Amino acid sequence: MSRQSQENLQKFEHQAGLTGAVYSPHKGLTAEETHFHRLADGKLPKLRMPSRDFKEDRLSTSAQSTPSGTPSVTPSVTPSVTPLSSPAVHRRNWFQLSPAPYLSAPEPNRPDPSTDMGGNEGGGGGLDKWNFFGTRSVVHKSPTDPGSETSTGIFAYLNYQVPRTRKEIFETLVRGLLRLEYRGYDSAGIAVDGPAKTTTDLNHNNCICLIKKKGKVKALEEEIYQKDRVDLDESLHTHFGLAHTRWATHGEPSALNSHPHRSDKNNEFVVIHNGIITNYKELKAYLITKGYEFESETDTEVIPKLIKYVYDNRENDSVTFSTLVERVIQQLEGAFALVFKSRHYPGEAVSTRRGSPLLIGVRSEHELPTEQIPVQYNSGHLKEDVHEKNSHNRMDSSNAINSNEDGRAVEYYFASDASAIIEHTNKVLYMEDDDIAAVKGGELSIHRVNRQAGDDPVRAIQTLQMELQQIMKGNFEAFMQKEIFEQPESVVNTMRGRICFDTNTVILGGLKDHLKEIKRCRRLIMIGCGTSFHAAVATRQLLEELTELPVMVELASDFLDRNTPVFRDDVCFFISQSGETADTLMALRYCKDRGALTVGITNTVGSSICRETDCGVHINAGPEIGVASTKAYTSQFVSLIMFGLMMSEDRLSLQKRRLEIINGLKMLPEQIKKVLSLDEKIKAIANELYQQRSLLVMGRGYNYATCLEGALKIKEITYMHSEGILAGELKHGPLALIDKHMPVIMIIMRDGCYTKCQNALQQVTARSGRPIILCCQDDSEVMKDAYKTIELPQTVDCLQGILSVIPLQLMSFHLAVLRGYDVDCPRNLAKSVTVE
Repeated sequence: MSRQSQENLQKFEHQAGLTGAVYSPHKGLTAEETHFHRLADGKLPKLRMPSRDFKEDRLSTSAQSTPSGTPSVTPSVTPSVTPLSSPAVHRRNWFQLSPAPYLSAPEPNRPDPSTDMGGNEGGGGGLDKWNFFGTRSVVHKSPTDPGSETSTGIFAYLNYQVPRTRKEIFETLVRGLLRLEYRGYDSAGIAVDGPAKTTTDLNHNNCICLIKKKGKVKALEEEIYQKDRVDLDESLHTHFGLAHTRWATHGEPSALNSHPHRSDKNNEFVVIHNGIITNYKELKAYLITKGYEFESETDTEVIPKLIKYVYDNRENDSVTFSTLVERVIQQLEGAFALVFKSRHYPGEAVSTRRGSPLLIGVRSEHELPTEQIPVQYNSGHLKEDVHEKNSHNRMDSSNAINSNEDGRAVEYYFASDASAIIEHTNKVLYMEDDDIAAVKGGELSIHRVNRQAGDDPVRAIQTLQMELQQIMKGNFEAFMQKEIFEQPESVVNTMRGRICFDTNTVILGGLKDHLKEIKRCRRLIMIGCGTSFHAAVATRQLLEELTELPVMVELASDFLDRNTPVFRDDVCFFISQSGETADTLMALRYCKDRGALTVGITNTVGSSICRETDCGVHINAGPEIGVASTKAYTSQFVSLIMFGLMMSEDRLSLQKRRLEIINGLKMLPEQIKKVLSLDEKIKAIANELYQQRSLLVMGRGYNYATCLEGALKIKEITYMHSEGILAGELKHGPLALIDKHMPVIMIIMRDGCYTKCQNALQQVTARSGRPIILCCQDDSEVMKDAYKTIELPQTVDCLQGILSVIPLQLMSFHLAVLRGYDVDCPRNLAKSVTVE
């Protein structure tokens, strides 16, 4: 063994807690061999998690709320839990909230006759107090590797007693991947059952066929039908297939590095993975010493190799597939969503997650016997005196979706995103961190190794309020274009049921129970990344005005780098379209550990930020497929404005200002339509700019955030250099860039900064600059100095940023099209960044 390998093994021993004397029933084995034999036996010490793993600040309770809103009695056996010492524990008991999930509620855009708020999302509709932020549960932080993988796409399909030809299975898997293309990827692959290719295969009638291809999903589809590997017309009554799109991080884009990854040349175990395994080097070094050969450069490949090692060294033949997976994930550090398939367990599926999203869709022609799946805990990890009492948690219990009665047919869909499932079913189950979901004999069950304080004892089958047409392009060229033009409707959906324009009242149901606590806080901290950060910048000035509290706006990554002081009387907002953004999620856990009240602003029900925050607001923008965020930005903007209005409702001195803003919100949808009618004019301007190499966007006051967001959109999809500049800083450096060749877009609106922006305009024109100006309609004073103008409807100063950002969204779209780029899938970027 090389010196480097020895060092890796020593490091692994230290992580596994094996540096001291270890009792070994396996006579004559080394410490590391003992460890892995104990792993195979299910008697291993768990790897020590990194010290930065935060404790959960929740209390145990005997009756917890289930997603249906009804109390659920905690199982009779609950390991004793000592309340943690976080400051938050002494302030709040989370389970007093009795939340019920948004997903099982009436459709949000339907008026609710039980309330005068015009919908069911406000304070009067009797909906959950979390406003779409389902039941609270313990979700532990997953250590991640800086500079690593963004999100990839997972899709898997299991048909139980549902006859499908292999061609139909291929089509389902490929269609699932096509729904996930927007997430960004460079290669794709699938795994299906197929006839044995060689006589060396252990089971001639049960082998797994892998097909992988560099490039787009279409290239994979062509590969499937070009190679006569399997019988496409063969009908399979029960089958489990995997599909995956990969974004290269460990190893170049290639068929060899793409998923699914296999355990050996016989494909005994295969796995698809989203995330990053941070201790893969140590695991790989050990497995190499055991004779395992690695064929890729990825971190994922250690997982199928490790599960084969555990299988080969199992204590007996009765070890279940889910038990193998349970033993494997105890050795993994990092973030992952995993789906396993094995030739040794035909027709079975096992999936698990930690830090990366994963959900399961359920489809059956028969009514499901239950929509509440109890979580089963490994009785082997409980004390002997409670072993018998915990018999309801055994593998042979009925705590599962029992579709096997009378051979009833059922189909399961595993995916990293609901958009891949919605065309098949709207019944979904969101997995929690460290859940292990197993399907055997058509039955779905949920397992966990240990029970912890605050664990929800059930997982609910929920109903998605999403329709297939929402994730289709329709008559538009691209999803981004469609989503830009959906903004009149998306801002209405954000406000629906929350603002009553007759009484000028604003109620955010997810925040009303915490309103007194928020008003008593010392400051507001707004945390986000990219577009979400810009939404916070855009509304900071108004929030300071309406709340009279200091408002800090932080980039999540920088916030963590500085170890920013956070106190228990702070209120921290976490803004994320996906609700899975890794930096924002880590900042959330950082603030929770310090006792701050946490508020989520997301567009994705069931996301990690939804589940882990104390309260929050769902922005209701609808599915956003394009990588460059558009309608989510304007809906985040409106949501934060509504928060400010809610906070200032009892302030007499601010009533005139509140009324002005509420009237502005009422007119906003129609004004957005007027801005969208300028599309052809914006396209003509883009036709003059698309060959330029750089573009400056300039403004100040309420419009500075618009400059940042507009410049980001141009960078994201056109690959032009673009910079958002605060007009007040022009003389401090940026003015040196101005000449007749430098394109400049200026935002000059009739607001408190109007005169100052005019001064900046004079400085630009004095240097032979040719500014393209976004201004109010009929503003002749500004127009005379402009090279081109885009005239916008005038609204309240704090809402003008919503109208002024739309021309920049359209501009970036047209520039990208003219430059010949893929608008929805820009290079090097993914929709949801699920690790640092």
